[in-house]
Amino acid sequence: MRRRLGSVVRHALGWSLLFLGIAGLVLPVLQGWLFIALAALLLAPDVPLFARLLSWIETRFPALRHPIQRVRARFGHPHERPDDSTE
Repeated sequence: MRRRLGSVVRHALGWSLLFLGIAGLVLPVLQGWLFIALAALLLAPDVPLFARLLSWIETRFPALRHPIQRVRARFGHPHERPDDSTE
């Protein structure tokens, strides 16, 4: 029950941040990319599009791999890729 509630809260917060981020792309007051990045981190465990996006970011920008994994671990969703076992 608690896990289900956490998932619902994560989805609600993630989608809200995504909408704020989209609004922030056109409004000069909000930092849109920051809200979109946070939304992607929250929604990646459940939304394949965001999981692929984060995977692409980790391979394209290796310096961001550790910070992304730390944030995922903080949210309780470590990154699960088959090639991580070889490191």
